Amino acid sequence: MPDASATAADVRVLTVPEGAAAQRVDRFVADVTGLSRSYVQRLISNGHLTAGDAALKANAVVGPGAKLRLLVPPSAPLDMEADAGIGVVVVYEDADLLVVDKPAGLVVHPSPGHPAGTLVNALLGRAGASEYGGIAGVQRPGIVHRLDRDTSGLLMVAKHDAAQASLMGQLKARRVKKTYLALVAGEVAASVGRIEAPIGRDPRHRTRMAVTADGRASVTGYRVRERFAGWTLLELDLVTGRTHQIRVHLDAIGHPVAGDAVYGGGTSRRGPDGLNRLFLHAWRLEFAAPSDGHLIRVTAPLPDELEDVLDGLRSAAPRTTSGA
Repeated sequence: MPDASATAADVRVLTVPEGAAAQRVDRFVADVTGLSRSYVQRLISNGHLTAGDAALKANAVVGPGAKLRLLVPPSAPLDMEADAGIGVVVVYEDADLLVVDKPAGLVVHPSPGHPAGTLVNALLGRAGASEYGGIAGVQRPGIVHRLDRDTSGLLMVAKHDAAQASLMGQLKARRVKKTYLALVAGEVAASVGRIEAPIGRDPRHRTRMAVTADGRASVTGYRVRERFAGWTLLELDLVTGRTHQIRVHLDAIGHPVAGDAVYGGGTSRRGPDGLNRLFLHAWRLEFAAPSDGHLIRVTAPLPDELEDVLDGLRSAAPRTTSGA
């Protein structure tokens, strides 16, 4: 696969394996390439996926033995300003990728409401910045996954297209282990638990997500790390990666994240004394290196402002630490 500096289109020949079930072609191509399904659908709508000499539609069904030709055009040139004034904390780096520790309040990539001042602008302004992968779209160079603006913690950034495709493929196959830390309202009864509830757009508030009967399957695992009077510190495994998943799931079981102005209310929305942000932090990432497959495990400690909140809770009353 060419790197991000290549100017020629990337042509991929894909074959549906023998024994595979018949399926929509856009889903098959997204699964085997690691490209997002929305990006694959754009390529298909532009006539870039063919079987023989015929262009396919996204809803075409393909079966075992089908041979496809996918053309991925070279990335469009970036039209974004580099911003060296935004600090980037890099906790891991190799020839393929960076893992950065994003602060709360920083938007990941430009959007209509945030045209500048994002993590992407900061990455472009970083000394020695690479070209970054371009397959996620011109506004998202190198971006593999996102964190909410108010969530802090670890984020992978690909330095070239091959690395970006590998990491996106691992995410799609659920081979990236993402562990978060969250302080939640109330005393969580079970030391270990698993929340399985579909998430979709809230029909009453379209800017929010909610547990809905017709939502996408969503799974969050949790372990109690520390208990306080009226609050519980959890480790959470994000098995799937839906928008606002942790926040929606915890609110659904009656334990909203402390400081959550969208899904919390009353005491949970205010949080403990000294909390001025959402208490949600992407603490650990585990994934395979794109180049040779060796395990990469990276952690980012809680920011000082969150540790200070925990210290205040610890000093207010005796605590217990889970042995789970």
